[in-house]
Amino acid sequence: MAVLPSALQRRFPWLLRAWWVALPFTAGPSLAAGLRGWDHAPRTLASLGLWAGWAVGLAATLVPHPIGLTALRVLAPAALAATVASAASSHLWALAVAWTAVVTALVMAPDTGMYCVNGPAYPNERRFPLRAPGPLLVGPMAVAWALAVAGLGTGPLLLADRHWVAGPVALAVGLPVAVVLLRSLHTLSRRWAVFVPAGLVLADPLTLTDSALLRRQLLAAVGPAPAESEGLDLTQRAPGLALEVVLTESVGLGLVQPGRRRGRPRAARRLLFTPTLPGALLEEAAARRFPVA
Repeated sequence: MAVLPSALQRRFPWLLRAWWVALPFTAGPSLAAGLRGWDHAPRTLASLGLWAGWAVGLAATLVPHPIGLTALRVLAPAALAATVASAASSHLWALAVAWTAVVTALVMAPDTGMYCVNGPAYPNERRFPLRAPGPLLVGPMAVAWALAVAGLGTGPLLLADRHWVAGPVALAVGLPVAVVLLRSLHTLSRRWAVFVPAGLVLADPLTLTDSALLRRQLLAAVGPAPAESEGLDLTQRAPGLALEVVLTESVGLGLVQPGRRRGRPRAARRLLFTPTLPGALLEEAAARRFPVA
């Protein structure tokens, strides 16, 4: 992934905010037309839900935080899906679908991840998000997102439409499922490589039981991973350019074992990981006088 020019990087959050702020004017009319045929109670509830989602997303663009990143990456595709579903009810569907598609692309961009995860970081830290594991991109992420959104909305809408049996059942089942899935999706927003004064930290709850601090004095090189690297693979088959950290001596790590509380101990001198912006990470490493291969 190419690194944006520094001027564009500074303006990117404002572009994201502007596109999000305009959603009620670009997608709102199409969504309102799609709700026109609903009964009063569910239509009012759906309208309130749309405004609430927009407000949460706006707050996430104004106050960068990993939680905000998860919220944006749930809400933006939901807005796109809603505008597509309402397309047959409005002559403004093309503008609505195009606008929400661009919003979704902006939200999914690596620069949005950089902006959000660095919000609560210390001034001397710089976080670089890691790419999602390859197996999750094939389908599980989309299924988890769809079930989470459906779990949040189906029960309340059924109750508002006076479905006194299906509504409580959907609420009792859907809400806990949504909470579990949203927590799982949020884990993807808490995976990063972090430059700190002491060195480089790899924080990945999906791969490591604890964050791994690679001390500056142990770092021999950071650079693109060779095709035949024998380093410990922490990429989880994520697509994109993998980087390799070479150490002067082995460090102990705890690898996550699904279904088990205890991690599997492992020592390694070479580690592979896949950031969303490998070029930007290497630039930061060079700026901090880390050995860059």
